[in-house]
Amino acid sequence: MKKIPSFGSRLRNNIVTVPEVIDQCSGIRVFGQLLKSFLFSTDVAIIRNTNASAIIAVYPFTPQPLITHSLILASDKPIFCGVGGGITTGERCVELALHAEFQGALGVVLNKPTPNDLIQLLKSKIDIPVTITIVSEKDDIKGRIAAGVDIFNVSGATKTADIIKKIRDLDQNIAILATGGKNEDDILMAIEAGANAISYTPPSTSVLFKDIMIKYRAE
Repeated sequence: MKKIPSFGSRLRNNIVTVPEVIDQCSGIRVFGQLLKSFLFSTDVAIIRNTNASAIIAVYPFTPQPLITHSLILASDKPIFCGVGGGITTGERCVELALHAEFQGALGVVLNKPTPNDLIQLLKSKIDIPVTITIVSEKDDIKGRIAAGVDIFNVSGATKTADIIKKIRDLDQNIAILATGGKNEDDILMAIEAGANAISYTPPSTSVLFKDIMIKYRAE
């Protein structure tokens, strides 16, 4: 394997790096960009300081265009934005997805409760990938595929690999993004089960600060 030239700086040597094992997955190519690692975060400071290929920005509140705009403006990576699908549904969800596309999002992410007819409607309205979150083997995977979903975002905790295998039994070619779990073994299990890309949850800002503060206190 050829050595990859690497460049950094004394000011930007402390970044959130995703596990190298993620490089073993195939990646998902979106508009020519090959994406293997997705950082799961809405923290602008962390988003600006990571080597992940892309960002998956989903949060447990009603999606707001200002938040989407701020994340896209701040990021130097492609962003997949959450646009609802549960409480926020119907025309409002479509408008949020259109806004995300117009602002520069590379994809949108829908929550688990999203009805299949909303997926079909979104596919007719936007020109970026539609991603649906899957949390259980009992989810309507066939219906999602029939509705035209582009990417499955599998977040099934210890069942993640099993869910991926079920999706692969139904469709060998559809794109799958999966949570990586807590260690490299979990990531490898997801990749071996058929995941094309992995999402990684970074440590919190307080955890990242810990080592720095220990150093400062020792000076």
